[in-house]
Amino acid sequence: MERTKLIFMVILGILGLIIILQNTEPVETRILFATLKMPRAILLFGTFAIGFAVGVLVPLILIKKDRRIEGQREE
Repeated sequence: MERTKLIFMVILGILGLIIILQNTEPVETRILFATLKMPRAILLFGTFAIGFAVGVLVPLILIKKDRRIEGQREE
């Protein structure tokens, strides 16, 4: 099972590297009132990072809120 995970992670890493190497041309992106010019790979990575952070933080906030509500019920 551990070997399968390692192989899967290596394949994902190689695919990520291919995406980065193929998307180096600059693109313009508007964020509110600013226009940023950056390589598409950085834009993709930034979008991924924001999505990952939201995906991790929202469940943590909901779990903390749920625990607080359960604590109030026991009192």
